[in-house]
Amino acid sequence: MTESTRSTEQQQADMPDWEKRFRAPRVSLPDWAEDAPHRSLFVSNATGTYELYAWDRATGEQRQVTHRANGTTDGVLSPDGEWIWWFDDKDGDEFGIWRRRPFGAALVDGETDEPAVPGLDPSYPAGLAICRDGRTSVVGRSTDDDGSTIHLARTGEAPVELYRHRESAGVGDLSHDGSLIAVEHTEHGDAMHSALRVLRPDGSAVAELDDTEGGTVELGLEVLGFAPVDGDSRLLIGHQRRGRWEPLVWEVTTGEQTDLRLDLPGDVAAEWYPDGSALLIAHSFEARSDLWRYDLASGQLTEVATPPGTVSGATARPDGTVEYLWSSAAEPSAVRSTTGETVLDPPGLKSPGSVPVEDAWVEGPGGRVHALIQKPAGTTGPLPTVFEIHGGPTWHDSDSFAAGPAAWIDHGYAVVRVNYRGSTGYGREWTDALKHRVGLIELEDIAAVREWAVTSGLADPDRLILTGGSWGGYLTLLGLGVQPDAWALGIAAVPVADYVTAYHDEMEALKAMDRTLLGGTPEEVPERFEASSPLTYVDAVKAPVYISAGVNDPRCPIRQIDNYVHRLAAREAVHEVYRYDAGHGSLVVDERIKQVRLELDFAERHLGK
Repeated sequence: MTESTRSTEQQQADMPDWEKRFRAPRVSLPDWAEDAPHRSLFVSNATGTYELYAWDRATGEQRQVTHRANGTTDGVLSPDGEWIWWFDDKDGDEFGIWRRRPFGAALVDGETDEPAVPGLDPSYPAGLAICRDGRTSVVGRSTDDDGSTIHLARTGEAPVELYRHRESAGVGDLSHDGSLIAVEHTEHGDAMHSALRVLRPDGSAVAELDDTEGGTVELGLEVLGFAPVDGDSRLLIGHQRRGRWEPLVWEVTTGEQTDLRLDLPGDVAAEWYPDGSALLIAHSFEARSDLWRYDLASGQLTEVATPPGTVSGATARPDGTVEYLWSSAAEPSAVRSTTGETVLDPPGLKSPGSVPVEDAWVEGPGGRVHALIQKPAGTTGPLPTVFEIHGGPTWHDSDSFAAGPAAWIDHGYAVVRVNYRGSTGYGREWTDALKHRVGLIELEDIAAVREWAVTSGLADPDRLILTGGSWGGYLTLLGLGVQPDAWALGIAAVPVADYVTAYHDEMEALKAMDRTLLGGTPEEVPERFEASSPLTYVDAVKAPVYISAGVNDPRCPIRQIDNYVHRLAAREAVHEVYRYDAGHGSLVVDERIKQVRLELDFAERHLGK
């Protein structure tokens, strides 16, 4: 053993568990090429920055294929396995172009991969589908000037515009033979509920499906994928017609719809098995998930065995096996197979586990609120408690592994995560409750769980921290102003702080979402933007505030955060701000660790334990 190796091993041995969780190599669920299934693409942080890796399963070779200072996670493997496409933005601003490189090409310092679609200017990405012929692609784009556009591109030819609209739209999928293009659009003006349109490569319409028309209740549709069979025009889609997400098969050329009516509670998504005869069902219910196989001919539903916890992604392989990314609150994520094997096991430092999650159901003003509770092993309350609020808002916390909450637990804090109204996984009405009183609705649910945490003896009312990132950061700043006596400390990462300025500076797709949530623009409904903006309540904030922000963030732009910080500074409120050179979060492990260390230090100095 060399001196360098001993030094590295000693450093790892001396490293605290919370830091090991961030530094331990992680991998995403590998994507694989439809016509070359031995070729795969995945994301890993093995070098200390999240980048794309090619994997030749036939030889076992794994090779890094992108190398950028701020990392790369958006990549697509072409169906023939010959090309890797990746999205090239500037320092996390999400505005850029698609580039591509041959699957087998070595990564050479100083080389720049070729533009995948010459002739298309930089934009925000809005979906991508690549044809099996190796020379045709369908590219979705979004810009502030053009709104949403979709283009057909063929190698050696100028791209052709197929679609344009001011409202949000994107590429859903391309049929197996390349003759049909599925598009999700929100031409009706509701960015939370898409309609579907199927186009031919010449731009002519084949079929339309819109569940938002008629009546006052608008329902969403989503593209799950065309059948992977030549000449097959079946499109698997998701719908909300019975109050939750469920799959159905739409024969787009005849209009026939086959409703599956699966006897499973909660939300249900699906993807095709490679031969098109069955569906891999992803079932999510009350913060856990599992997998099933649905045979289309017999209608038989068979469970695919997975451990209790959360499946974050799954894919059926040509041999009938299923690979899936799994974790629980106590056990780190791993890519597993139904063969019983671990598909990818990165060498190096192994992530320590954490403590299991417990469920709490609390009566709130809009119904029962589901909260997930973790606390240090062997402790009893009342404990200093962190309310870590998820982003989205259309997302949810689950029984899955998360290094951030585990770091708080290691430092003696209980952690409470709340699936407030607006969260997914609890039915359409729960998710769609976020209208007009945006932010205030979520805070009502958080307040109900806070009261339960205190009266149950879990949480010390004088040592409560409100924290979160993105929408969770927004709710943190809003909560500190709307509920100033409820929180001892606030820690907000990449938040919305000044809603009006955020609207004017953010990327176009988020403008559409805000118009949907609040019922119009700041000029049309100024009272709603004012009521939902943290800036409105900044002078009521009593607790010390810590804010971290990416200077290139297109989702929660820096100018609106500066506006909020200037108001805090004007009245000499206790606050700290950390700005870093990235977008909506960082893909660099050292930067993530630095941010967590700063948050823990801020809490220690202002709250103690």
